[in-house]
Amino acid sequence: MKTLVIGGGGFVGSAIVRQLVDKGAEVGVLGRNHYPHLEKLDVRQFQGDILDSDYLIRSMQGYDTVFHVAAKAGIWGPKHEFEQVNVAGTRNVLGACFAAGVETLVYTSTPSVVFDRKDLNGADETTSYARRFLCYYASSKAVAEQMVLVANSEVLKTCAIRPHLVWGPGDPHLIPRLVERGRRGKLKIVGNGTNLVDISYVDNVAHAHVLAAKNLNSSATAAGNAYFISQGEPVNLWNWINELFGRLGIEPVRKKIGYGTAYAVGTLLEGIYMWFSMEKEPKMTRFLAEQLARSHWFSIDRARRDLGYKPLVSTSAGLERVVEWLSARQK
Repeated sequence: MKTLVIGGGGFVGSAIVRQLVDKGAEVGVLGRNHYPHLEKLDVRQFQGDILDSDYLIRSMQGYDTVFHVAAKAGIWGPKHEFEQVNVAGTRNVLGACFAAGVETLVYTSTPSVVFDRKDLNGADETTSYARRFLCYYASSKAVAEQMVLVANSEVLKTCAIRPHLVWGPGDPHLIPRLVERGRRGKLKIVGNGTNLVDISYVDNVAHAHVLAAKNLNSSATAAGNAYFISQGEPVNLWNWINELFGRLGIEPVRKKIGYGTAYAVGTLLEGIYMWFSMEKEPKMTRFLAEQLARSHWFSIDRARRDLGYKPLVSTSAGLERVVEWLSARQK
């Protein structure tokens, strides 16, 4: 398998690259920068932009499988930036795959495409896309995912992977943000604190991507489908955060704020930030209030059945690795 990982220099992308190299695949990485941490893996690096169709086509020559992991993530920012990267960029990737003769495409999506302001307890892939999105990231990823799945054909087989709350050593977003706010005492439990959520250790997420590519290149029973990916068992969000904090010597989160209050604050802050064209992310948004207060966990039965997926790293083992990583960073 000759694979090109678009966005292979990022957190999830790098994990996919490592697993592909371990399996003996010939790997190329396309990203906006050159990534020194990938040099020791002896992978070919292409430096370019997914908005450059011609460059995409040239870079894909000779590759049979593409992983499209690149995206503009986040819960705040101008709509056009999310649509440009996540929608127009994905359209370019699809066009380049067809032009370059790529046979399979695995797309990295998100469960946020179905999050519709209500609790999701064991939801599966029959759950409809959300009707109203509270952030441009989710809406743009929903459009992009649908484009990828509709493009599935005998010429280009496609599928989408939906990992939820990806974490692990090297995490540049979730864990560092939680730890930073925890050390400053800036976190509050939103709602009653009983909500269950899915989390996904990064190596498990990469494993699911590799399994999806293997399927598309053989039986292709995954073609045209989306797959939720997680640890296979939800956690109480606040208990999990406090367990991490306890291991790091950080005071547990005890203060609470009602969901309605948090939502109202998020609405107000969004209005202020939009009015003054502020680029910095508000401390609270409507989407964040929903995510922190609601349950959102998903069935991975389809991934188990079609892909043979099961988590390689347990939640407890993953926590050990994260604590070791964070402790090493402080030395």
